Amino acid sequence: MNTPQEKQAVRAWIAQATHIAVLTGAGMSAESGVPTFRDAQTGYWAQFNPQDMASERGFRAAPARVWDWYAHRRAGVAAVQPNAGHQALAQFEQRHPGRLTVVTQNVDGLHQRAGSRSVLCLHGDLLADRWLDAPRACCRLGAAIPGSPPRCPGCGNLVRPGVVWFGENLPVDVLDAAQQAAQSAELLLVVGTAGAVYPAAGLAHLARQAGARVVIINPAPSELDSAAHAVLRGTAAQLLPQLLCPPGVERVNRETERV
Repeated sequence: MNTPQEKQAVRAWIAQATHIAVLTGAGMSAESGVPTFRDAQTGYWAQFNPQDMASERGFRAAPARVWDWYAHRRAGVAAVQPNAGHQALAQFEQRHPGRLTVVTQNVDGLHQRAGSRSVLCLHGDLLADRWLDAPRACCRLGAAIPGSPPRCPGCGNLVRPGVVWFGENLPVDVLDAAQQAAQSAELLLVVGTAGAVYPAAGLAHLARQAGARVVIINPAPSELDSAAHAVLRGTAAQLLPQLLCPPGVERVNRETERV
């Protein structure tokens, strides 16, 4: 159980910090009803190897099957809404422009739908498309021939989801920006992640080495707890409104969660 003194200390750190970075993981999206990557492989999809559903090799071997699985995941994301944790971050950013940077391992776009603008998506965007191979002059996404997957009418290049697959590097510009945000932050909130996936988890160590306070917000122990100055047990939707929102806004968010 978190004590009032622990939460008050974190509130004070938030009030004092001129730059706050927030690293969010799958647990935050799960509160909105978004299945984790492996939980999405249920029913018909459970028979397939995750490596085959999220790798270039798997996509080239069975493009229709992989594309249809991502269509299934996109439909699931479209059916859910940002939770009170997403809203608290977005509202804090709106009240304090320039003070907050969200770095997320999630690909569902819920931070953006809640209103956050400073979002660095380490693992890409589930709802975005891009070309499988380097695009030629004829490759225009708006003109792709519909199908599973769509393809370029000129050269046949396939459209793929805009996520980072197994075996692929994170986008260099996004990772660089995330590392800069961690190094320049006075406070890093690590929310809803087990801290097992690198290089994302390394941001906590990077921030601490640069002198930032690190706070873990997670209902269960994480691999980053030992790097933290404070560990608060609970979910993003429970704790972020308490930490980031004025009392009136916090109550509104709680009521929204119940609707």
